[in-house]
Amino acid sequence: MSACGSKVGIALIVIGVLAAVLGLVLVFVGPIIIDDQVVKNTVIDPNNEMSYTMWKDVPVPFFMSVYFYDVLNSKEILKGEKPMVEQRGPYVYRKHIQKDNITFHENGTVSYREYRTYFFEPSMSVGNESDVVTIPNMLVLGAAVMMEDMPFPLRLLVSATFKTLKEGPFLTKSVGELMWGYDSKLVDLLNKYLPGMLPSSGKFGLFAEFNNSNTGLFTVFTGKEDIKKVHKVDSWNGLTELSYWRTPQCNMINGTAGQMWPPFMTKQSTLPFYSPDACRSLELIYEREGSFKGIPSYRFITPKTMFANGSEYAPNEGFCPCRQSGLLNVSSCRHNSPVFISQPHFFNADPVLLDYVEGLSPNESDHSTFIEIHPLTGVPLNVAVRLQLNLYMKRVPAITETGKISEVVMPMIWFQENGYIDGPILKTFHTNLVVLPEVMKWMQYVFIVLGVVLLISGALLYYRAKQTANKKAGKKDPHGLQHQRAG
Repeated sequence: MSACGSKVGIALIVIGVLAAVLGLVLVFVGPIIIDDQVVKNTVIDPNNEMSYTMWKDVPVPFFMSVYFYDVLNSKEILKGEKPMVEQRGPYVYRKHIQKDNITFHENGTVSYREYRTYFFEPSMSVGNESDVVTIPNMLVLGAAVMMEDMPFPLRLLVSATFKTLKEGPFLTKSVGELMWGYDSKLVDLLNKYLPGMLPSSGKFGLFAEFNNSNTGLFTVFTGKEDIKKVHKVDSWNGLTELSYWRTPQCNMINGTAGQMWPPFMTKQSTLPFYSPDACRSLELIYEREGSFKGIPSYRFITPKTMFANGSEYAPNEGFCPCRQSGLLNVSSCRHNSPVFISQPHFFNADPVLLDYVEGLSPNESDHSTFIEIHPLTGVPLNVAVRLQLNLYMKRVPAITETGKISEVVMPMIWFQENGYIDGPILKTFHTNLVVLPEVMKWMQYVFIVLGVVLLISGALLYYRAKQTANKKAGKKDPHGLQHQRAG
């Protein structure tokens, strides 16, 4: 029995040593294996079924929620009184995104056009597309500001044209018409005699150019050459820099296309991306650590400097001419129309903007932009991008439609584009990139602990077997000596 125990002890010691060594190897090799799998699954490659599908078709729920600022006192505004607005909505649209014309290049990049289509979701909306609201008439009040420095007789002629075509300073139409387009004799006239002045050649609507459209020709890095460059924009519409702004820094096309980022993020990372709709590159900064549906995440938010004017944040000087902080003048990429982008309800903007319009109440939870991202892979888990469209209005002599309007940056609508990972993609993502790495991490500790336990157990068993053998040998020796003495 002692010989058998000794052999078992030795066997346990050997197995324990092997288990402990395997555990220690996993401690060093495990992270390398995990990182290698992350790299393989984040490179843009048709052979990577899960990640390529997420990149190509974005198979997660994505919605656009639109809120209108319904003007309550349009007649009083024309007399110079403060505008009063009431928020209406949300009017929610399911957004379908799909990449097409995908072409891979030998230099480690891929080109594509991303098409977007919107479908109204009545069950998620507060109201219907038939709801009627009143907003400023961009065609009239925007054109008035644009013509402020034109000769007086020309402004009189324009004003007469507005009257002939029955175009007033405010529009009262259905949400559907304002969103996707309405018939306008003024639009027909402008497209006939000034082609290219308006973004659309058919009906005029705030989102007419968005539906069934694409965001331009993006060329991004696949990550095959360098995983740190995956998803980063190489060019947009063949351009490596813009020409809208006044400085090279502001004209830079930075970061990704805004849907995915390179893996292996840290708390010092930022989320830079190029937005064709904002006509510039934007950048979010780290806020805090958290989790989304059991998946670890980092939350990134917009810095207060994003739309700060040049006097408050010098690098933004190139985006001027500026007004108050919190406003981005996008007239240079919007046919010179006096349009400004801000965060909803002028959140994080100069408080004076709230004094010019009644009915606004900014708060962080409803009006800030954030992206919750899985830091290991760079895949967004929960996204809410919120922006507001504003029109700069003022009285323009000779254009009587402007009446005695006080100079004001008038909010018209704000919208939120939000999406979150869910369904089969969430389960696959959670299994492959959360559960399996976690199992591998715990396996290394299990092997080390198991190895130590087996090593100790084997040593104890071997020691006891040796002790038992020694005792038996000791008992036999005295009898041997007695027989020798008797002889």
